[in-house]
Amino acid sequence: MTVIAAVRTALEKDPTDDIERVLGDSVPWEGVVARAAVLMAITDRSQPGLILTQRPLHMRNHAGQIAFPGGRSDPTDADAAATALREAREEIALNPGDVRLIGFSDTYSTGSGYHITPVLGLIPPDLPLHPNADEVAEIFEVPLSFVLDPANQSRKVGKWRGVMRHYYEIVWQDRIIWGATAGMLVNLTRRLR
Repeated sequence: MTVIAAVRTALEKDPTDDIERVLGDSVPWEGVVARAAVLMAITDRSQPGLILTQRPLHMRNHAGQIAFPGGRSDPTDADAAATALREAREEIALNPGDVRLIGFSDTYSTGSGYHITPVLGLIPPDLPLHPNADEVAEIFEVPLSFVLDPANQSRKVGKWRGVMRHYYEIVWQDRIIWGATAGMLVNLTRRLR
């Protein structure tokens, strides 16, 4: 079974299946809960990759962090897939017509009050993607097999806003993937087991 076929099969599992998930922080620090979606864009090649972005250092929130293309849902978005595709177009100039939707992974709640739906989509390799400089400093591809390998997913503890928090970290080359992005990858890994 190919990696992509395994991902499709894993996403067909009932979300109530007995899978231990990383849920993020259940209590938002600002009290307002917002819906959001991200696109887990998987490149369709013999060794699939995953498209990630690095946020600019000038951003007020999450400066320099590695993230999936995505963001807050707009009232005009029909669903999570529409949000993820709109945000990917805005952030990395990914044409929604180039994305073949695979499915949805487990919703992830953040301490900042977002409920994020990961939307998985298959894209052709080597598309000419372009970062929106206001939101993305760099676009890169990481091997899907690497980020989904439990041996590469480390559980960490750190203090944020005066509270000790647990999070996951994945180090690939000189990049540190952590927080919600790593948590969503850990959830997908657990579905694949």
